[in-house]
Amino acid sequence: MTTSGQDTPDDHDAHARDLLSRMTLEEKVGQLFVLHVYGHHASAPDQADIELNERELGVSTAAEAVAKYRPGGLIYFGWAHNTRDPHQLATLSNDVQRVAHDTSPGIPLLLSVDQEHGIVARIGAPATLLPGAMALGAGGAADDIREAARIAGAELRALGILQNYAPSADVNVNPANPVIGVRSFGAGPDAVAAAVTAQIEGYRDAGVAPAVKHFPGHGDTETDSHSALPHIHHTREQWEELDAPPFRAALATGVDVVMTAHIVVPALDPALDPATLSYPVVTGILREQLGHQGVIVTDSLSMQGVRTKYGDDRVAVLAIKAGVDQLLHPPQPELAWNAVLQAVRDGELTEARIDESVLRILRLKRKLGLFEQAYTTPDEVDATVGSAAHLAAADRIAERTTTLLRNEGGLLPLSPAAHGRLLVLGADPVSPSGTTGPPTTVLAAALTELGFTATALSTGTEPSPEAVEKALTETASGSHDAVIVTTYDVTDGDRQHALVTALTTAPDAPPVITVSVRTPHDVTRLPGVRAALAAYSWTDVELRAAARVIAGRVRPVGRLPVPVPSPDDPGQVLYPIGHGLSYEPYADPDPQA
Repeated sequence: MTTSGQDTPDDHDAHARDLLSRMTLEEKVGQLFVLHVYGHHASAPDQADIELNERELGVSTAAEAVAKYRPGGLIYFGWAHNTRDPHQLATLSNDVQRVAHDTSPGIPLLLSVDQEHGIVARIGAPATLLPGAMALGAGGAADDIREAARIAGAELRALGILQNYAPSADVNVNPANPVIGVRSFGAGPDAVAAAVTAQIEGYRDAGVAPAVKHFPGHGDTETDSHSALPHIHHTREQWEELDAPPFRAALATGVDVVMTAHIVVPALDPALDPATLSYPVVTGILREQLGHQGVIVTDSLSMQGVRTKYGDDRVAVLAIKAGVDQLLHPPQPELAWNAVLQAVRDGELTEARIDESVLRILRLKRKLGLFEQAYTTPDEVDATVGSAAHLAAADRIAERTTTLLRNEGGLLPLSPAAHGRLLVLGADPVSPSGTTGPPTTVLAAALTELGFTATALSTGTEPSPEAVEKALTETASGSHDAVIVTTYDVTDGDRQHALVTALTTAPDAPPVITVSVRTPHDVTRLPGVRAALAAYSWTDVELRAAARVIAGRVRPVGRLPVPVPSPDDPGQVLYPIGHGLSYEPYADPDPQA
């Protein structure tokens, strides 16, 4: 997609330098910030959002935040009440762009979102929701991975959003990783590199700037950087072998933006600073050794991982000193903005250093066509967001990701004639993206549409003894021919484990099938189930795909992108990378037993 006519990189640079020469220091500092704001409307948010804006940003509205801080961009969140529906979001985008245009220096905003899809999606239905990274890794088809990003990018651009904090280039080599997990394409560096490359190409085709993350690699940690500061204990050689390949591949495509991680890698910086604040990591490795000349953005500066050693004022200054360009989502914007400004006035930061980052940001905005057209239209929203073609493509892509891990006695596929009465129960985690949910209801409805009589019974991620007893009563009634259980990160001895064990050991119990809706590792802790599938997420598109696989409407073709080890012996792999069973789909849509 062409965004700036026949402009060349030299044109982008000349335009950026001309703008820079006319900017005040305060305006330059503003360009470094990507702020959050509360509310669905630029100038008339709800009263509760006004109060939150006043408390956190010192202004009442998004419009006032843009006028006061003159930021380089904004980031949208569901929890900030920015996203109600597509037309509302497009209107919000247009309105804040008008404020930026009318406020000196008149530079358009780079509006952004963290829309990875799968379990991390800030914009929900009626926008198209797509399989997440590990599901796409299970599908393994570069064309599908590229198409998913192109669809995601096209819909974001129609909403006025031209920067997306995806894809994840983290190689998930640690099954216990609490923060990345299914957000990674897999455990193989080369496979992840290929997937990252395909996603970058898809976003680029849509005219959106992806931000490959989380440099230098967040895949081998047992600590969540949202709540603490993780340490990665890879040697430099291990980092080169395991973590670096996807980032090298991304840089080879000329990716415009790289996001840093709030992690400590002693082998890369013995000072033990978070990578976001580390000059040896950001400038020494990413800029000088790997050659990235584009924008570097921090992960959210509200995360505890980057706030453990320094105050919020120092974090902003140290990130810029490390070589970062964009400061994403600082928890105290006024404090951080003033700290950066004061650091320049005191000589800790030079204005020339600020100019370097502003130039990169302005070049990117010019490359994306923001100076020519910063606005979207209702027609673009209607033609693009949640279009029939996009929804159909999402379903086709999802069908090729569902992974059949176990199928004892050829139980699957089920037919309405032999197993027409189904009980769907289990975990119902809160939808990550405003979809219809809950998962058991979505799965039951999808199976009912396929000719079964399916009843949903939510037992939760921590089934109470009463919920287990109710499930057992239902299955003992003889009213169900099979039981399908959605599972969510089962551990030995937890309440989900107790529920499934009770179902599989009950006298005359109907066969039990599990659908893991997060990590595929649940299968190793539930030996009594007859069949097990991995859906990798609990969004509607992946649950509907799992239903079509269970019903034999499509052939399961997904393959594990990560190894699944024994829960008792992590060195023993029970289901290796590439494992996935299959069967031929029913030729007749209403097969007989």
